[in-house]
Amino acid sequence: MKLVFAGTPEVAVPALDALIASERHEVAAVVTRPDAPAGRGRRLVASPVAERAEEEGIEILRPASPRDPAFQERLRQIAPDCCPVVAYGALLPKPALEIPAHGWVNLHFSLLPAWRGAAPVQHAVLAGDELTGASTFQIEQGLDSGPVYGVVTEEVRPTDTSGDLLTRLALAGAGLLAATMDGIEDGTLHAVPQPAEGVSHAPKLTVADARVDWSAPALRVDRVVRGCSPAPGAWTVFRGERLKLVQAVPDPQVTDLAPGELRAGKHSVHVGTGSHAVELRWVQPQGKKPMQAADWARGARTTAGEHLGD
Repeated sequence: MKLVFAGTPEVAVPALDALIASERHEVAAVVTRPDAPAGRGRRLVASPVAERAEEEGIEILRPASPRDPAFQERLRQIAPDCCPVVAYGALLPKPALEIPAHGWVNLHFSLLPAWRGAAPVQHAVLAGDELTGASTFQIEQGLDSGPVYGVVTEEVRPTDTSGDLLTRLALAGAGLLAATMDGIEDGTLHAVPQPAEGVSHAPKLTVADARVDWSAPALRVDRVVRGCSPAPGAWTVFRGERLKLVQAVPDPQVTDLAPGELRAGKHSVHVGTGSHAVELRWVQPQGKKPMQAADWARGARTTAGEHLGD
């Protein structure tokens, strides 16, 4: 099939690579978000998908919105058979959805209908799911509600951050998306409607969502720190300034600290929660690079009885 691939961030690149490597399909163009300012100089930077397409000499379409008539006209000229999508980042209007003969097929990082929305991996970690995966489905007007072509499953490991899990799902999902294109092309694969039961939603996490509540149990604190890593990054307040929590591990042996109470030893830093303590392993003070928590505590000269949070 002739394909137009839509995607933007680094997590979409493995799927693009899998389709480029396929001997059965041609990636005629990619659709990605416009160049965006990045870094201290705020200079415009191309998306990872655009950079990869440029390396391969593939045409790049960067509409400000997929509603742009000029973009839709160019898509009609290319006349793709199907448009595979991975984390494109914009809603597709009905006129655009109707252009490819086989529609737009999205690779979504959950076992649909669980965790429909922008942050399925983060919510799976936050919820303590033991199993997740990726799904390919036909895009329709509803939010991640279209019929499903195929799935792969992935275990959520006890120490997984969202970044760890997403990296594995991007690789496994790349193979799934390529296989889905094969099945659509040869007519052996047909989408099946999602069940009405088991629907859950995964909206984008905000900075407020990532703030640690020290009155919550240690298990919840652990999930927030892992689920919000690398973005938006779990955080708390210390001496009036934000402190990012990069790694925190529950420690059931320490039970004598009040919620938020800080205890720094020579080689370890513990904080009380609503149950037992967590050990801070890595933190990032405001305006600084990540550092080991023991080094941070020594530099801050923490004292007995100090607390994290309000």
